[in-house]
Amino acid sequence: MPTETTLDWDRLVETVQADEPDLYRSWFTSLRPSQPQGGQLTVQVNDPAQAYYLREQCRKAFVQAAMKVSGHLLTVEFSSPQELHPQPLAVNQPPALTEMPLSADYTFDQFVVGASNRLAHAACGAVCNQLGTLYNPLFIHGASGLGKTHLLQATCAEVLRLTPDLRVLYVTCETFVNDFVRAIASGQWQPFRDCTRRADLLAIDDVQFLANRESSQEELFHTFNVLYQSRKQIILTADTAPNDIPTLEDRLVSRFNWGLVVQIDAPTRETRQAILHKKAHLRGVEIPSEVTDYIAEHVEDNVRLLEGTLTRLITESQLGGKPLNVQTAREILSTYGNHNQRPLQISEILEAVSKHFGIRLQELLGRKRNRSISHPRQVAMYLARKLTPLSLEEIGMHFGGRDHSTVLHAERSVESERAADHQLSQALTQLSQRLLTRG
Repeated sequence: MPTETTLDWDRLVETVQADEPDLYRSWFTSLRPSQPQGGQLTVQVNDPAQAYYLREQCRKAFVQAAMKVSGHLLTVEFSSPQELHPQPLAVNQPPALTEMPLSADYTFDQFVVGASNRLAHAACGAVCNQLGTLYNPLFIHGASGLGKTHLLQATCAEVLRLTPDLRVLYVTCETFVNDFVRAIASGQWQPFRDCTRRADLLAIDDVQFLANRESSQEELFHTFNVLYQSRKQIILTADTAPNDIPTLEDRLVSRFNWGLVVQIDAPTRETRQAILHKKAHLRGVEIPSEVTDYIAEHVEDNVRLLEGTLTRLITESQLGGKPLNVQTAREILSTYGNHNQRPLQISEILEAVSKHFGIRLQELLGRKRNRSISHPRQVAMYLARKLTPLSLEEIGMHFGGRDHSTVLHAERSVESERAADHQLSQALTQLSQRLLTRG
């Protein structure tokens, strides 16, 4: 009878890092699996967010690496004491609320603290230890890409780590609104309310999307009251302070201001450099200081864009064979435009597109679906995706509160047409150059 396969885990992790550098995380080395049995390698993961990331994003990479290292056909399973992925539901019964999984990358350990975010970070840490009593609600606001979602998810993950039995509910505001509308349409509003109002911690990202959503504001108002009176924790994020969210009811503005309202500002240059070094270390890569200095100097106001630049730099180095130097960083940043300019605004894109196609600005934001209006609208959405760091949901909000799927459809449609339509390709190039070199 043949003996069971033995496996060198460190070598397996090194193989994953070499083959899939974008997926690799430095904490992979701390995992220790049992030896393979029956053709299966089982890896115990204590952190449920890490287990979810491994299972959903990395399984194929680990399977291929395991077969390379062992020379045998192996499957890989990731096991966690507390599962974050949804449990199977009864047939034809969708969940009352679509819960969002927590990212394994969004933890307090991986958050870089600086002068711009120190208060928000400290408040989130305090909430974890005094849930529902200290800062309730906690409202964090700041421009897109500064770390609000990271802090929100890190708080949820830490609360689950400290008290795994608590009911922690993390959703985006768009998901809350869409699922509420679906619940009303299907007559299943009570399960929706039961789901939200039984949470020990309710965390809602990007509540600025409540603007112009009267019924959703009404529902959140009553949910807020139930949770607050039960001393359950509420954490909210937005791109602006409660008083500045357009058309938000006064009673919600008042409640959002009951606890602690804290702002995250753009990071200092030193913080941006620290972020780059931290993220590179998590990828198992050492970036020369002169390269991080150059990137930090040219990407000032958006951590998301900062990390995106680093990801491209590592990919170009490991897969494209380019050196990790300032010249490679300069080439990457040149594709983003001039970072010393004021960030490009959606309003500037709308104005440029309306002038190019000869239509009124109100028509771009309206609901008409005839080709002469809908196509320029899709072009404007496409340019917003390519030239700004805004998310699908944020862009949809600027286009009259449209759903993120509408923006994604527009992006894909224009991308497909561009390849076959030389005139459209020229128009997109001209518009992009004009917007990137404005002023």
